[in-house]
Amino acid sequence: MNSSISTRIVRDFVVLALLLLPWSAKAQQGDAPSRPEVFLPPNIVYIVSDDQGWKDVGYHGSDIRTPNIDALAQGGARLEQFYAQPMCTPTRAALMTGRYPFRYGLQTAVIASNHTYGLPTDEYLLPQALKDAGYKTAIIGKWHLGHADPKYWPRQRGFDYQYGPLIGEIDYFTHEQHHVVDWYRDNVRVNEDGYSTTLLGNDAVKLIEEHDNRVPLYLYLTFNAPHTPYQAPQNDLDRYSSVADPSRRAYSAMITAMDEQIGRVVEALDKKKMRQNTLIMFQSDNGGTKNPMFAGEGDMSKIKIPVDNGPYREGKASLYEGGVRVISLANWPGHIKPGSIVNEMIHVVDAYPTLIGLAKGRLEKNKPLDGLDVWETISGGKPSPRTEIVYNIEPFRAGVRQGDWKLIWRTPLPAGVELYNIARDPYEKDNLAAANPDKVDSLQKRANELAATMAKPLFLDAEFKAVLQRLKTPPALPDDDAVLFGQSDDD
Repeated sequence: MNSSISTRIVRDFVVLALLLLPWSAKAQQGDAPSRPEVFLPPNIVYIVSDDQGWKDVGYHGSDIRTPNIDALAQGGARLEQFYAQPMCTPTRAALMTGRYPFRYGLQTAVIASNHTYGLPTDEYLLPQALKDAGYKTAIIGKWHLGHADPKYWPRQRGFDYQYGPLIGEIDYFTHEQHHVVDWYRDNVRVNEDGYSTTLLGNDAVKLIEEHDNRVPLYLYLTFNAPHTPYQAPQNDLDRYSSVADPSRRAYSAMITAMDEQIGRVVEALDKKKMRQNTLIMFQSDNGGTKNPMFAGEGDMSKIKIPVDNGPYREGKASLYEGGVRVISLANWPGHIKPGSIVNEMIHVVDAYPTLIGLAKGRLEKNKPLDGLDVWETISGGKPSPRTEIVYNIEPFRAGVRQGDWKLIWRTPLPAGVELYNIARDPYEKDNLAAANPDKVDSLQKRANELAATMAKPLFLDAEFKAVLQRLKTPPALPDDDAVLFGQSDDD
């Protein structure tokens, strides 16, 4: 064979090899195990309980029975430094926006039933971003981010489907607050009988059963349990007949009833063959209530508060760990190591970028996020990218943590400054402010920097307007009192 023929043969083989190379690469890729986290975004079931104490779950040593929540924790990761805001509305706003509530005026208290404001409509919410990523989005349960104007309602904020209450507190059986039914499906008020926890569970199961598996699902399942009033069906109360205090008995029954509905949701995911590609997150919206003042709109002054935050100081509405460090877990078979205990700082604002990352969505329509993508921390126990927690920034107080150091600064007179090393003193027993003035100064400087960007609290504005209105419209007086105050029919 002459050299020219040999050259052509070699050249032809090289050309053939180059032509076949892409097909060979595709074949090898096809033989590789599929990666659902890349090609099929996970279903997301994000479950929130309401005012549940840190210790009031089985895996934290409670006598309250929560076998289904415990199973999720055992099969996934316990997030033991997961932080929320001190109260309901701010936490839900932080979850929906990925931004601290002081950015848009929801940092103080909650939206009461007589308030007319809501989560500002120029915030681009998590369900909207997930819809952009191809998800079906649903909220089943409590909203508490605006009820007086439909522009604030879930269906107008990115949810394809909505069912449950809009305000913060209802009777569990009548679904009323102040004798008005607060129970909706897709913007329409619904009058129906049933215990709210069970109804929410029923609806979540039905949604899963009817879901098209070819479309990823985002279900925001947000129970109003175990928020006040402390109510449970008789058969659930009977399980705790040995508990002497009636409030603790009802509170325990409420949590177990919620746990049963969570178990039914997990079972429905299994039957629908969705479970293996579903991330389940669970958290309480704030620490459990310890002060009756913050228990609800009803009179709780004569009721013993039954909540247990374990060793953590105080509870709901406070900036101490008992108010903001909450029960939380994450479970996704094959993606989160069973039995993991993650003791890294995570804040509820981190859910937004983390979930959008898993969904292969885009962060472009939202305002600048405070949240960080903590998926590698949750799934692999890697160090959290978060080095700072902003507990809250309000005109009258601030709470900021950097690393292990936490500052609580109360500005109204008498002012107060407290400094704790959370790594060494998570129960906040030893105020180190006097011994560490430089650290206090540094954290106060940071708090002031944040406060300079703070929006005016909408709650304070609403309450101020309510006071002015009451002053303009004094209550009607009996005839004798009218004479006493110098009033007459002629006036």
